[in-house]
Amino acid sequence: MGEYSLGDALKYFLNHSKLKGYIQALQIEDVWEQIMGKTIAKYTDKIQIQGKTLYISTSMAPLKQELLYQKETIIKRVNETLGENTIKEVVIQ
Repeated sequence: MGEYSLGDALKYFLNHSKLKGYIQALQIEDVWEQIMGKTIAKYTDKIQIQGKTLYISTSMAPLKQELLYQKETIIKRVNETLGENTIKEVVIQ
């Protein structure tokens, strides 16, 4: 068995575990205001990642409609933030 750095071992572990989505969701929550702006961030209730899908929850009907129109932009901005093409679909709840 070869030698690996601690960083490489952690990346391997995260890429092969179910924790990756939770950690990425936390990363997105930290920069959500920068990605989407103050108003959208203020009324976003919850952000989750399951597989390659980003789930965004809000109780504001007008915001849901606005986010539906911005799905492609959201995917692009989130993937740029994460540094990889993780998100393929956005579901607004």
